[in-house]
Amino acid sequence: MNRRLFLSSTALSASRVLGANDRVNVGLIGAGGRGRYLTGDFKELGANVNAVCDIYEPNLQEGLKVASTGAKSFDNYKRLLDDKGVDAVIVATPDHWHAQMTIDAVNAGKDVYVEKPMAHTIDEGFRMIDATRKTKRIVQVGTQRRSSELFMAGKKVIDSGVCGEVRLVNSWWYNNTSKPRPFELKGKLDWNQWLGSAPKRALDPMRFRNWYWFFDYSGGLLVGQAAHVVDAILWYMNTTHPLKVTCTGGKPQISEFEVPETATITWEAPENYFGVFTLGYKAMRYALYNDQKKEFHGDKARFDVGREWWMVYPESNALEMKPNQENKQPGSFKFAGISHIRNFLECVKSRKEPNAPVEAGQATNIVLCMAMDSLRQGRTLKWNNATRKVEV
Repeated sequence: MNRRLFLSSTALSASRVLGANDRVNVGLIGAGGRGRYLTGDFKELGANVNAVCDIYEPNLQEGLKVASTGAKSFDNYKRLLDDKGVDAVIVATPDHWHAQMTIDAVNAGKDVYVEKPMAHTIDEGFRMIDATRKTKRIVQVGTQRRSSELFMAGKKVIDSGVCGEVRLVNSWWYNNTSKPRPFELKGKLDWNQWLGSAPKRALDPMRFRNWYWFFDYSGGLLVGQAAHVVDAILWYMNTTHPLKVTCTGGKPQISEFEVPETATITWEAPENYFGVFTLGYKAMRYALYNDQKKEFHGDKARFDVGREWWMVYPESNALEMKPNQENKQPGSFKFAGISHIRNFLECVKSRKEPNAPVEAGQATNIVLCMAMDSLRQGRTLKWNNATRKVEV
């Protein structure tokens, strides 16, 4: 199915739920590249993006160009949340702002589509859950695999028990990242507002442009890519929290950055399996079809899941193992995000739970936050689910 036909069918589905003349008014908070991309998808599904907020003037202006005609302009997200004409918001800011903006939004009566990872600390994640449940708002975390038809079909495969007992899930994401591009501020920037809860420091354009790679604001591609892969594994394995997490990584090969491009996260789960995720972003470049994989190693079969395919390999003594079940859909992943947004918009109207609720986001967030701390402390960390605290 091409993108035009897919969007046409999903827009019709959304209109049936929302009502042909009942468009959801959406505000964008964070009009960088990801925020503008999401804006385009929201609009194509029938949403009216009627407000845009960013603390960097060039991003704000670019966001307004992508938004719906007549969208209001804001340089402070709290003023956008005060607008009664906004029903829901997209939070597409640096990670360290996700939690507070989501909490403020639900308290202001807005539903929220928040980019992954859901939060930057474990405590923030629990605060997001409490606020969401207290206000009865809809919050969808941007882990779009949970709305992908291919991944939902894969969930049924693993739930069927075809693998037998799974005691190891191995996963990886390989590619290559380059040195930071030169960056020059080209307009007004509210640096103090951008820092928010992060440690105060003098204006640093390089940090602003490359925030992803500094622990004050994110966990780099280690967290950014693990947010997707670990979430999928926890979903498939019905895991709500880890028992232990260990993360080891090499020295960052890009000297300006803090987070390594090559690292491994290992977690032990109450469901009696070990999960492993390896980030290798100083490897060769791969096509999207081949850049990542999750291997569910059972005592009866192995279930391999890529970005756009999955295969079941039964136990065999053959020199070349062959799958007895497979699902290959090259090019299909570009529709996962659209499906995820459609699910959110439908839930805004129906008030049903979205596919990626805050509790699921927090399960992954606990693993990711413990991984960042384990990497920096150089030791294994334990999770006490009764006290909701990390222990050494």
